Amino acid sequence: MEKQTFEHEMTKAKTFHDLGEKTDYYRGYMRGLRRKYHGEKFGTDAEHEQWMSLINDPHRAGMGQGYRDGFGRE
Repeated sequence: MEKQTFEHEMTKAKTFHDLGEKTDYYRGYMRGLRRKYHGEKFGTDAEHEQWMSLINDPHRAGMGQGYRDGFGRE
């Protein structure tokens, strides 16, 4: 992921989060973007797997989907 794309997506996600739009989703999305951009320097593999599995938790599925979307962003 290029720096410009990372910064643009983070700004967009922070704005929606701060407006109260899908806060769990955007919290996960920002974390996924950070993991994608910084790679293994951001978080551990175990943390990555835990975030990826949140989609299966009915109370945290929004964060899990956001993380997957942010991590999968090109």
